[in-house]
Amino acid sequence: MDDVLKKATETAWTVYRARHPDVDASDSRRCLLERYLLTRREERQSDTEELASFGIAYLYRLPSDEC
Repeated sequence: MDDVLKKATETAWTVYRARHPDVDASDSRRCLLERYLLTRREERQSDTEELASFGIAYLYRLPSDEC
């Protein structure tokens, strides 16, 4: 995982968990987030902030009963 992708994943996950303190750090949504951002990164060049915002939006779209 490159630095941009790693930082974006960390940022999105931190923001999401700050708003959802009941979500465990090792929750399966983290893995889903990483895969999603990797796909976004491969589709087009994105910076850390843009990827993080995509990640946050993605996490909010995930149904909680699916994870």
